[in-house]
Amino acid sequence: MDKNEIGIEFMKEGKWEEAAKAFAEAIDAQPENPVAYINFGNVLTAVGDTERAMNFYDKAISLDENATAAYYSKGSVYYDNQNFEDARKMFELAMKKGLDNGDNFFMLGMTLVQMGSNKLALPYLQRSTELLENDAEAHFQHGLCLAREGFIDEAINALELAISLDSQHADAIYNLGVAYGYKENGDKALEMFNRALEIQPDHLLAGHGKKLIEGQDIH
Repeated sequence: MDKNEIGIEFMKEGKWEEAAKAFAEAIDAQPENPVAYINFGNVLTAVGDTERAMNFYDKAISLDENATAAYYSKGSVYYDNQNFEDARKMFELAMKKGLDNGDNFFMLGMTLVQMGSNKLALPYLQRSTELLENDAEAHFQHGLCLAREGFIDEAINALELAISLDSQHADAIYNLGVAYGYKENGDKALEMFNRALEIQPDHLLAGHGKKLIEGQDIH
């Protein structure tokens, strides 16, 4: 294994200092290789030193303007800092420069959702579910976006997929209940709210939904 691979193994184990040391050695050995700078930046991001991390991502881009992972990592930092306009630009740049992976489509979609552009977000979130077909969160967010745009039947399918992948996803179960409520299927809605509350007894929205349906007695 080279130093970058060793560093990535340390990152997986949460050994940030050891990972940083390995990536620093990789930079010393190959100062023109953008990968080590991106990896070092990712360690800095993981420990909260995002300002320095951005310098490493920028260094990687200065060495290779097509270093797509650097744009993705910069976008993630901007997203976490709620700087959604800059996040969108980075994820779009990564995509234009050839990054065709589910995480980038997911993050671009989520950024557009945060900016209030659900309609624009939909195709990116849909693409993320195609590339991350076993990712419950991707299907959940796709389902939410579909529901916001009024595609209730499609939202139900997406949310059911999310729950099939993660049976303890209380928010997906709650939102499936809301979708059934829109379809005026009170029994199924109540069943979902109860399931969400079993998983997360303090789920306020599910508790509210349950009271609403029991109060209306529409099931």
